[in-house]
Amino acid sequence: MAKHNAANARIKREYFQYLKEAGRRSEASIDAVAKALDRFEQANGHKDFRKFHRQQAVAFKRKLDEERAVRTGKPLSRATVNSTLSVLRAFFVWLAGQPGYKSRLQYCDADYFNLAETEVRIAKAVRYKAFPSLEQVHHTLSLMPFSTDIEKRNRALLAFALLTGARDGALASFRLKHVDLQDGRVDQDARDVKTKASKTFTTWFLPVGGNALEIVQDWCTHLRTVLLWSEEDPLFPATRVALGENGGFVAAGLKREGWTNAGPIRKIFAEAFAAAGLPYFNPHSFRDTLAQYGERICPTVEAFKAWSQNLGHARAMTTLTSYGTMSTHRQAELIRGIAVDQTAASIDPALIAQVVAAMRNLPNRSGH
Repeated sequence: MAKHNAANARIKREYFQYLKEAGRRSEASIDAVAKALDRFEQANGHKDFRKFHRQQAVAFKRKLDEERAVRTGKPLSRATVNSTLSVLRAFFVWLAGQPGYKSRLQYCDADYFNLAETEVRIAKAVRYKAFPSLEQVHHTLSLMPFSTDIEKRNRALLAFALLTGARDGALASFRLKHVDLQDGRVDQDARDVKTKASKTFTTWFLPVGGNALEIVQDWCTHLRTVLLWSEEDPLFPATRVALGENGGFVAAGLKREGWTNAGPIRKIFAEAFAAAGLPYFNPHSFRDTLAQYGERICPTVEAFKAWSQNLGHARAMTTLTSYGTMSTHRQAELIRGIAVDQTAASIDPALIAQVVAAMRNLPNRSGH
């Protein structure tokens, strides 16, 4: 079986260039497209795309139904299948308009990559995501040690994520200059910070209570006055590794450079929650925590709009739909609360007393 098709490789390069320059897609997005196309080619024996037939799409869908995820060993989720097929459909729609292909392919053939409507609804269903409560995060912070520079950094990292809801990529790329302690502001400048879709926006420290703000203030002061960090130095520097006494590598303080990826950040979160006896909550889950908290405390729609913008959302509806999924526990709590309120209102003693008094003052219709 062929493992490479030169013609396919050339047209894929053109498509990736199209996605980057015309579609303005990120490298990560293009990598996902490349992965889906590679999966199709492997299933299809690397046949030339010019020989594409709708039955190949049907056969590929069946193959996806039989595949199992490498990590879990379970069948591929409907969301994974749907996203893979959507990528392929978009590619073959584009391909049908290219020279050398338009006479061989029909636009409607790409529709055979669609899933049934019922399966699409399953794939796109919004499901509850586990995230920590505000109390759980504060509890975890209270248990984190802060004797060494590394421990101080780790504790400040969690506190900063709680105050800002910043994504892990941004956390890895912040510099000291992006934090204004006096104004309580963080500038998520896409020229330096790895924000989603390279969006630039301002975040103000959120009123989450506890000592999170104090922890971050102490950390920034420590960097500036003790470690003599400059404004261009990383807010959360990487760990410096040295050779230990026993010949192995050990942590030996902080490097004057940031992390290259978010892997170490997720590890710090995992270790912190484990030490607190709690399940692992990733950095992104803090955004769910903050969205839920904002829904509870924001007194007006305008206030929630400001809260939403603080998370980097141009529209409050994005916050509600992306992070507004209510836990079943909270749902039950609210429903039961409504029932209690209604019951209390129906048997309000003061109201009953007023009715009785009014009835006593009514004229006696019998004439007695």
